[in-house]
Amino acid sequence: MSGFQNIGRIPELKRRIIMTFALLFVYRIGVHVPTPGVNGSALAAFMASQAGSFFGFFDMFAGGGLEKLSVFALGIMPYISASIILQLLTVVVPSLEKLSKEGEAGHRKITQYTRYGTVIISLIQGIGIAIGLEQMSPGGSRFVYNPGWAFRLQTMLTLTAGTSFLMWLGEQITEKGIGNGISLIIFAGIVARLWNGVAGTVTLVNAGTLNWFLVILIIAVMLLVVAFIIYMETSQRRIPVQYAKRVVGRKMYGGQSTHLPLKINQSGVIPPIFASAILMFPTTISNFSQQPYMRMISSFLRPGGIPYELIYVGLIIFFCFFYTAITFNVDNVSDNMKKYGGYIPGIRPGKKTADYLERIVSRITFTGAIYISFVCVLPSILVQRFGVPFYFGGTALLIVIGVSLDTIQQIESHLILRHYDGLVKKTARMKGRR
Repeated sequence: MSGFQNIGRIPELKRRIIMTFALLFVYRIGVHVPTPGVNGSALAAFMASQAGSFFGFFDMFAGGGLEKLSVFALGIMPYISASIILQLLTVVVPSLEKLSKEGEAGHRKITQYTRYGTVIISLIQGIGIAIGLEQMSPGGSRFVYNPGWAFRLQTMLTLTAGTSFLMWLGEQITEKGIGNGISLIIFAGIVARLWNGVAGTVTLVNAGTLNWFLVILIIAVMLLVVAFIIYMETSQRRIPVQYAKRVVGRKMYGGQSTHLPLKINQSGVIPPIFASAILMFPTTISNFSQQPYMRMISSFLRPGGIPYELIYVGLIIFFCFFYTAITFNVDNVSDNMKKYGGYIPGIRPGKKTADYLERIVSRITFTGAIYISFVCVLPSILVQRFGVPFYFGGTALLIVIGVSLDTIQQIESHLILRHYDGLVKKTARMKGRR
């Protein structure tokens, strides 16, 4: 408990934590502010029936905002999409690649482009949602009271403004609070919806469907999964790097030994997000189509089925390798090491070092892909095969634990910087995820 007591002794850290909670509270209030002109009860009933579809997946990242079509219905996903698109374009567009190497000025310019991209994506998604709501009337209940271009423009501008405000809110948390603001907004939305799982379990216990022994077993499995994810997320393969001595003027530099840390999970939660979106999209489309082949595709890709899980795992492994290859360029790492006189003991600098790093990264990425696949398919296996209501797993759990580790690491840094004990013991100091 001494680590938590030390937080109150640092005024700046205390102020940052309070600011973070205050801004997240503003976000949770906005989730309950509905967009005008929408039949909220009809939309909520429809979203309840779409828990395993693309709508349910998107609503998880919106923190329940899409279910009510609140002003934050798009959530922060347009910003994440714009960031990923800019990151991918940085690899293939020379001007953006040059800009990314210009330090702080280049970073600010790319951030500006990301904001523009966020607004454009929000406008497109906003008008798409408005038109889709006008055309949908399941069970004879219309979602829109007064359809038309007035409603479409109003909804498009409202949802775009909501996402822009969330983007600003995330930047304020990053600058004036603690942790990564965008990640914490997603974290808050997921955690708020996890209570639905807890309430569902309590309901099953009260109804006699679950006994207390099974509940204790579920809790034990949850704790084991959390411990396993923490272990994997903080695990690294450290490659030793030796720097040769250099004489600059009358001083000698270098000669020290260090290491190159390689995370087992280099790609984070991007692979399961992409894989889930791709698999859920055909299922969602089939709900609005009466074509036999669309129904067949929907049945084939039914969540929990063997074909779905196999394709899901295959897509996760593919995106793990794809995203890692884009974000970690072994040739650039090798060239930088050679430029500053660094080398891996026993490996010649240059192409040999790049080939060695490529081989190591491929093995680590495969291990990380198997780990992510296991965590993501575990809830489906327990629910579909054994009938166990395991709500705490998959992509949401990876995000929650990953953001928690990053935030705790930043709090640790503030405490240690001011010579206070951290949140964990010195013998088990939190290792960085980056």
